Amino acid sequence: MKDVYISRSTTVAGRELAGEMIIMSAVDSTLFSLNETASLIWQAADGRTPLSEIVELRICREFEVLPEEAYRDALKMVEELAGCGILQLSDQPFGVATP
Repeated sequence: MKDVYISRSTTVAGRELAGEMIIMSAVDSTLFSLNETASLIWQAADGRTPLSEIVELRICREFEVLPEEAYRDALKMVEELAGCGILQLSDQPFGVATP
């Protein structure tokens, strides 16, 4: 299984309001409200931690879910968030040059 690294987009800003993560696009001022799982992923999206580690250390500890199922669902979620311009995805850590 090839892992994915995630980073917050530089064109969005996020704030936690009343326990809910709100993301605003600087491009078109669109607002997004993230659910609890997406919020955990957003908070951990540092560009250096692989999604599998985020799932294992954050999602599986917070919710009763099998790692394989959690990873599959998280991957689908981050792909959707990347499609909205909220996250960036890479097959290697961000900031690491390829040879």
